[in-house]
Amino acid sequence: MKLSKLTLATLSAVTMMAANSAAAKEDKVFVGHLADMSGPTAFVGKEYADGVRDAMAYINANGGIKGTGLDFETVDYAYKVPQAIASYKKWKSRKKMVAMQGWGTADTEALISFVARDKIPVYSASYSGHLTDPKGKNPHTKKPAPYNFFYGASYSDSCRALVQWAAKDWKDKGSKGKPKFTHIGANHPFPNAPKAACAEYATELGFDVQPSVVISMKPGDFKAQCLSLKSSGTHYGYIGNLGGSVMSLIKSCNTVGTDIQFMSNIWGGDRKIFEAIGEGVKDYIFPTMTPFWDSNVSGMKLVKNISKMSDSSGTKSRPHHYIRGVCSAYYMKEAMEWAKDNGGITGANVKKGMYATQNWVPKGLEGVCLPATWKDDDHRGIAEVNIYKGNFDKDNVSIEQVDTVSLERRADWLGY
Repeated sequence: MKLSKLTLATLSAVTMMAANSAAAKEDKVFVGHLADMSGPTAFVGKEYADGVRDAMAYINANGGIKGTGLDFETVDYAYKVPQAIASYKKWKSRKKMVAMQGWGTADTEALISFVARDKIPVYSASYSGHLTDPKGKNPHTKKPAPYNFFYGASYSDSCRALVQWAAKDWKDKGSKGKPKFTHIGANHPFPNAPKAACAEYATELGFDVQPSVVISMKPGDFKAQCLSLKSSGTHYGYIGNLGGSVMSLIKSCNTVGTDIQFMSNIWGGDRKIFEAIGEGVKDYIFPTMTPFWDSNVSGMKLVKNISKMSDSSGTKSRPHHYIRGVCSAYYMKEAMEWAKDNGGITGANVKKGMYATQNWVPKGLEGVCLPATWKDDDHRGIAEVNIYKGNFDKDNVSIEQVDTVSLERRADWLGY
């Protein structure tokens, strides 16, 4: 049976369209995204998740990964480890995931062996020091974490920077004797992540480390704990929790008259929480890894364009947690670009891409993301911590930078 030239041309066009369609379909890579939008860390989880999602949507709207799109799905796992593991397994088997944007410490640490076996880089919002030793060289390391990355200093290094600041603060005030230091937080992997490491360094710097004080991750009446801090004479208290728990602690301690210098992890300090607490916020010390929304740095222009993906009016003011989410997505983006040029976007190649650049700031985010260097035997990408002080006075929040601490990359601190 002979086909006419017209029929042949039509068939050829249909075949080409189908091929192009298949190619377009295939020219995507899947990224899983775990977020806490409704659990105990949702106070900041929503903000960070928006930063990651907006960044990936913006990347897609602007050429993707050198023409390859990001197919991504956000799952609210409500800070529950079993749900996180179930989502990971689904994405791995059904979606052929090549990378994941993660969230919490408990779930990220629970997935270490899975992602190492499956060769899937995970960019988490957990800054646990346990995730920084890719080869398990340090005896403190729970498990080697070759496929775990995060943007920022670890919780341990941030706490070390805070006690460095506190030691200087104690000296500058002309105080005598040993300052007392106490870790305050829930008995949970997130607040506990830096506890031992920070206490050891505080002791090394001459602090008298007191027994830790346990408070729930949920809001509550913490007057008893505040009275314990008061009776111990603690001068510097490190808060390992966030959100409503921090609000309750400060209000409870103000009620019973606890005189203490509060310092917190990176999630425990921002304008939103200071506004919620109100008059109780006085000289509250916390670390950051990015400038703030109103900072005059060149890279903030890109951040604000990214923000319009979910706020078309451009009127929303985003906290520094959102900005860190953007940085996390953009380090992944550029590692994927390197991978595409060097054998294809596979998990193993994306991991190699994380080591390809030193003192690395993603293009367009100059002044926003701190220069980072990851090595195949050391995943401490950043060792610099900016320290800020927050106050609430007469219905106004004021935040000012008080120090920048550059930490040494001590071998005994790797993975700890």
